[in-house]
Amino acid sequence: MSRTEKGVKATLITISVNIVLACVKIFTGVLGNSYALIADGVESIMDIFSSIIVMQGFRIGSKPPDDNHPWGHGKAESLAALFVALLLCLVAMGIAAQSIHNIIVPDEGPAPYTLFVLVLVIFSKEILFRFLMKKSADLDSLALRADAWHSRFDALTSLAAFIGIGIALLGGKPYASADDWAALFASGIILFNGARILRSATDELMDSIPQPNIEARIRDVAKKVRGINGVEKCRVRQSGSGFLVELHIEVDGNISVYEGHKTAHDVKDALIGSGIGIIDAAIHVEPSEPN
Repeated sequence: MSRTEKGVKATLITISVNIVLACVKIFTGVLGNSYALIADGVESIMDIFSSIIVMQGFRIGSKPPDDNHPWGHGKAESLAALFVALLLCLVAMGIAAQSIHNIIVPDEGPAPYTLFVLVLVIFSKEILFRFLMKKSADLDSLALRADAWHSRFDALTSLAAFIGIGIALLGGKPYASADDWAALFASGIILFNGARILRSATDELMDSIPQPNIEARIRDVAKKVRGINGVEKCRVRQSGSGFLVELHIEVDGNISVYEGHKTAHDVKDALIGSGIGIIDAAIHVEPSEPN
């Protein structure tokens, strides 16, 4: 099974789970008069949309280079993560606005059975988070990792709703707004998570430097190739799960153009076969300084 197929399969599982949970939470929240649970259900609906975006990101990102996209389509995954992050931020602001309104204009407290539903939801979401994190690590996918954290923070919003409903039930009418305070707290968690994912996605789209050890590993691989006297420049940018590299190598200035060209190809082959995840490499040959 290809990387794309694995990513799409994981996303379809996520969508299926979120459809069930969203229906259960919203239905129970309406019947049980719990806005925290309804807000949690709305967040699950956003999970569904975000998972669809992630799935499309996988499909587009797996396409090979073409005339219009000579570097491939890997940035589609970063765009998918960006849209997921924006959705999270919008959902957080909507939940916060409604929570504040409910705090100002109090309603009757939630029903006790809403707590049992939340226990099931929290358990399900934590399992989904662990499943997606494992898949994102296996496939080295930012978009899938963003979806995983979406599930983890959904579990935390459900936990906040559980605490709020519990306080409202134990405290009686004077504490009925605890349910809405829980929803407000949950919106803060969602917003924080959205901002964090937004920053990571933006960094990738802006070709920010990947992990510091990636450049060091690339330099080490290049230096081990026969005929290389040094590596002057190394530029790396991420595209989906892989990296695009521009490398300036130093060789003996007295060798022929043919030999220099062959050395450059040897370096490129070594980098692509290194296991680092390099998709393509542009190698520039420069003469080394005479001793």
